[in-house]
Amino acid sequence: MLKESESLLLRIFIGESDKYDGKTLYQYLVEFLRKNHFSGVTVLRGITGFGKASKIRSSDLLEISSDLPIIIEIVDSADNIQELKKIFSCTDMLGSALITEEKIKVIRYGTD
Repeated sequence: MLKESESLLLRIFIGESDKYDGKTLYQYLVEFLRKNHFSGVTVLRGITGFGKASKIRSSDLLEISSDLPIIIEIVDSADNIQELKKIFSCTDMLGSALITEEKIKVIRYGTD
């Protein structure tokens, strides 16, 4: 059975070495989102990139970087994403992270 719905996709761009509450930020966010019953989250590790400071972070074989680009993708309802952004604005959790948001269509296949 095919089910389609509208949701939001929030992308958070951080560095691999970013920390919060004694953990890497991406680990903290995954645990936080799971505990708070968000629909889905995926963490992607980039091989190279740079942000507003223009410092290139790369996985070059000659230079092992411990601060590669990380993208955290969160998919959920508009209401849940808005609540999450309120939490972010009331804490210093994300530091100087870049966040993007877009409307998406979620397509689910299966019998559940």
